[in-house]
Amino acid sequence: MGPLQGVRVIEIAGIGPGPFAAMMLADMGAEVVRIDRADRVRGGDPASPPADLLNRGRRSLAVDLKQPDGVETVLRLVEKADVILEGFRPGVMERLGLGPDVCQQRNPRLVYGRMTGFGQSGPMSQAAGHDINYIALAGALHAIGRKGEKPLAPLNLVGDFGGGGMLLAFGVLAALVERGTSGQGQVVDAAMVDGAAVLMTMMHGMLHSGFWTESRGDNLLDGGAHFYDTFETSDGGYVSIGSIEPQFYAELLELTGLGDADLPPQMDRSAWPDLKRKLEGIFLTKTRDEWCEIMEGTDVCFAPVLTMAEAPGHAHNAERGTFVESGGVVQPGPAPRFSRTPPKLERPPAHAGQHSEEILRDWGIPADEIARLKEAKAIA
Repeated sequence: MGPLQGVRVIEIAGIGPGPFAAMMLADMGAEVVRIDRADRVRGGDPASPPADLLNRGRRSLAVDLKQPDGVETVLRLVEKADVILEGFRPGVMERLGLGPDVCQQRNPRLVYGRMTGFGQSGPMSQAAGHDINYIALAGALHAIGRKGEKPLAPLNLVGDFGGGGMLLAFGVLAALVERGTSGQGQVVDAAMVDGAAVLMTMMHGMLHSGFWTESRGDNLLDGGAHFYDTFETSDGGYVSIGSIEPQFYAELLELTGLGDADLPPQMDRSAWPDLKRKLEGIFLTKTRDEWCEIMEGTDVCFAPVLTMAEAPGHAHNAERGTFVESGGVVQPGPAPRFSRTPPKLERPPAHAGQHSEEILRDWGIPADEIARLKEAKAIA
């Protein structure tokens, strides 16, 4: 099942955004083969899957890419694939003998997805980095944080996953759609700096219009506004409020007991700090659950701030199946939803090399050739 059923993907094993993109494609029904390093094979009981959920949904083939036979094995799979994904620094795949020119010579219809932090070109393209560096260069990190405090890293959601892996998956799918017209594959250069910058598009528009400032914690969506923030409750929990529209703000005032108060206009920024202090005091008078009883489901734009352990148990998430259990682990399910081709988790994360012989057999490699590759330790 899934809208990508029939699409074949080769993933050269990496970390972070590359596996996330491969997970998204696998979640949607693509057949994804993960090429793990042969020296990473440690055995492992298939009944006890590894903990890395980003590797769910695909089988693992362990290959020694330092051996010509190992490289040739991957190229034989490339001939039958729709997509290849890699996440190394520029030039590494070329040195391995698996660069775009070589792969697309074998298969001109191949979509070659490349995931880096700084991109395939530019003065920083060869520099090491992580999510925090990429979103810093993109102008995203500077905007995140409390007033008067240093910038706050938003986990690694903005660079690795939103601006990285998701951008790569989107680019690959766009290239597959274009291939339907041209018949030709192409290279997708997905850089986390580029993706994080794209995620900031709305803020750039607001900055240009004068509605956003470069000062953290002074703006509509960065915790500056008293009607768009989190508030502590009497039991140490937190709730989130996003009452931006006037009618939603009016309901917030009504349900907090401020409806009849003589207050400054909602968008009077000079009044925001004082109004926030008022709301902070009010929210501290009740527990998180008590505020849920008052506000959840209203037009206040309210939700309790749940932990990762709590989120699957919330009634809304439970009814929609937002979280699923696979391999004995509760985890986020595939998204988005589809009316005719619903995706599902096909398999838990695999141990490195768990499916080597099975994959080669399924992709048309003869049994005697598989035996020779095993004997030469080109696969493991």
